[in-house]
Amino acid sequence: MKLKYDEKGLIPAIVQDAKTGQVLMLAYMNSESLEKTLETKTTWFYSRSRGELWNKGYTSDHYQDVVSVAADCDFDTLLVRVHPRGPACHTGEVSCFYNGILDDPDPLDRGILYGEFERILDRRANPIEGSYTNYLFEKGVDKICKKIGEESAETIIAAKNDDKKELIAESADLLYHLNVLWANQGVHPDDVMVEVAKRYREQKRKDK
Repeated sequence: MKLKYDEKGLIPAIVQDAKTGQVLMLAYMNSESLEKTLETKTTWFYSRSRGELWNKGYTSDHYQDVVSVAADCDFDTLLVRVHPRGPACHTGEVSCFYNGILDDPDPLDRGILYGEFERILDRRANPIEGSYTNYLFEKGVDKICKKIGEESAETIIAAKNDDKKELIAESADLLYHLNVLWANQGVHPDDVMVEVAKRYREQKRKDK
């Protein structure tokens, strides 16, 4: 495979979360940084402003573990799929692409629960004063479980009151607190999805 580097020896690399499909960032590689990426299985790029190679996560510890690297049909752009260990953006945002210009009429993002989970993990690793998430971690499992009980009850009440808007809001609160509980107990959303998939397949077999 012969990649097409530009006149400066660079090729754009789009970095995508392998689990959620979310585009995290756009950076540039040269042949050396691509070689280091393939060797170390973490992303290496070429800084056009500093004129040197840099390993994403070296200063922030937000490394990106590489799952795959692919070239586009013209061999002049790379797609790097990763498992990020933290936010991709230096601002603390999960993705560098958070400044909306044209809003999506369908805001559904099937990876958003994963994104929320990663944000919660990052908050635990990098506490912020006044953070509600950090407050829950500080209080521990009893407080987190109490909040889940409260949010469950409020979800039930919203359903009993036939209040769709409130049911949606309370369900979102419940999912957030479940994410906090999973993070606190060392459970990843993938662990839950594996169990859901297992039960789904078993039920499908029974339905045949």
